[in-house]
Amino acid sequence: MKLTIEQTDLAAAVGYAARSLPARPPVPVLAGILLDAQHERLRVSAFDYEVSADTAVPATVTENGRALISGRLLSDIVSTVRGTVSLELHGPRMLLKAGSARFTLATLPLEEYPALPDPGATVGTLAGPAFAEAVAQVACAVSKDQALPVLTGIGLRHDKKAGTLTLYTTDRYRFAVRTLAWKDADLPDCTAVIPAGALQDASKASADDTTIDLALPTANSGLLTVRGAHHTSTIRALEGELPKYETLFPTEFEHEATVEIAALKAAVQRVALVSTKKEAPIRLTFGGDGTLVLEGGTSVDAQAVDNVTTTLEGGELSIAFNPSFLIDGLNALGTQSVQFQFTSPTKPAVLRGHDSDDQALRYCLMPVRLTG
Repeated sequence: MKLTIEQTDLAAAVGYAARSLPARPPVPVLAGILLDAQHERLRVSAFDYEVSADTAVPATVTENGRALISGRLLSDIVSTVRGTVSLELHGPRMLLKAGSARFTLATLPLEEYPALPDPGATVGTLAGPAFAEAVAQVACAVSKDQALPVLTGIGLRHDKKAGTLTLYTTDRYRFAVRTLAWKDADLPDCTAVIPAGALQDASKASADDTTIDLALPTANSGLLTVRGAHHTSTIRALEGELPKYETLFPTEFEHEATVEIAALKAAVQRVALVSTKKEAPIRLTFGGDGTLVLEGGTSVDAQAVDNVTTTLEGGELSIAFNPSFLIDGLNALGTQSVQFQFTSPTKPAVLRGHDSDDQALRYCLMPVRLTG
């Protein structure tokens, strides 16, 4: 193998593939990135049996060939060199040159590297920016508890009749749901749960693509494929199912309030400063006089009170939330104002962007019961 390639192209390709490398590879070859030089392009791939990343960039190829290189080391090197990069394979060694820099890298055994998975047939097409936005929005409610792996994933639900793909997440304290319309989704209704981190990486890589193709997991493969203009990722689905969000979201409300998000976030952050614990709740009292009062702290420690302007339909309501969870939802909405929908102070509240449609993000947040 012998080729030259622009550093920016190589760094982008290697960086994309390196995100799929396992932190603790079960076997040494899975720490490698596969370089395949063929016909004026360099294909860069990584695979660990759970996630694969595959991309191709233009290159001036003098000799076709393949090599497996330590991914982390290669990523570090190509991110620091500049200009045109030369790669040349000499037996078990790869010579990398860029400007005055010269590196001799050991290769890993190609014969031990697993074949990349079949990406599967496309079942639907989405706008790349919309898919990346939806994944980022619902990721706010993904659980960090590795003891329950299914809660660390993002649920995907295809509704054939509606022609929609719904993304949803929960950590048992909140639920985030976002729906997208998609084209050519000719398959039966189905659901799958995809590891959140891998799906975020895949969606970000194709966020600038006009359209992306998806292949949902099947009983045979169990793989989700995200295919953009230049990148293809496969991700193995998690076992199990997330709770059914349809039964958890209230449908009738006694109170509705609208608040400007920037002002509310700033007030929540100020009031939360007096709490000795990050998860200590703050109380929100929506008044009929157009004022939302925020209170935090305890009588034995520091206390704080702040207020912002609100519009309220229904009677006065006082409810408490975990401030971090509340801010996560406000950040994810991506709108200027938030609409709160309440049934009672002890039942889940729904947050959504003011004047948003039914397919926009809905964030269901459990209140915290206060004592005293």
